[in-house]
Amino acid sequence: MPRTRFRHSGATGYDDRAHAGQVLVGHLHGLDLVDPVVFGLARGGVPVAAEVARELGAPLRVCVARKIGAPEQPELALGAVTAHGPPGYDHRLVRSFGLDIDDLAAACERERAEAARRERLYHGEPVELAGRDAVLVDDGLATGATARAALRMLAEAGPRHLVLAVPVGSPESVRALLGEADAVVCVLQPVGFAAVGQFYRDFAATTDEEINALLAELGEQR
Repeated sequence: MPRTRFRHSGATGYDDRAHAGQVLVGHLHGLDLVDPVVFGLARGGVPVAAEVARELGAPLRVCVARKIGAPEQPELALGAVTAHGPPGYDHRLVRSFGLDIDDLAAACERERAEAARRERLYHGEPVELAGRDAVLVDDGLATGATARAALRMLAEAGPRHLVLAVPVGSPESVRALLGEADAVVCVLQPVGFAAVGQFYRDFAATTDEEINALLAELGEQR
């Protein structure tokens, strides 16, 4: 599976996350996926991933990665962390705030604990990735920090191939993640990208109840 990037300019946005997933899966068929497992990046990536899993007949699992936010700007990710493994940081961005990694240690541990809590909340049956393709899905890429952390965690599980698939993303973040997966599929890469939500008519927060309902429907597939 070559490292590649898909572009598509025939749409300007999505009705909601389910619609985004329906569009996204059409861009995955050319990858010749082998016995795929679809991972939704919690929370907003899960409804998108559910549509992909449903179309592919693949099991749905949840992947949890948490932003390590900037001081007084928690939505700006200086890095990200999963429940397991080391955090990853955007060192240039960290320095721009006059910080070093030690300054973010407390925030990192808070987010690691929250990632572990959510993993327990969304726990499904373990799935073996050896010989199978893993597809990580999110609702979009802004900085790409959480996607990078999740990709590195999934890579340690030894999938046959690792794919990142998103409906929309910052072109710069897409380029930065090309080395983290065997294929990166991003349907919309708009010039002047500002935020993921601007490309959705309905971008309401995804709830734990919604995630658990989707897992109940699709998580038992093997």
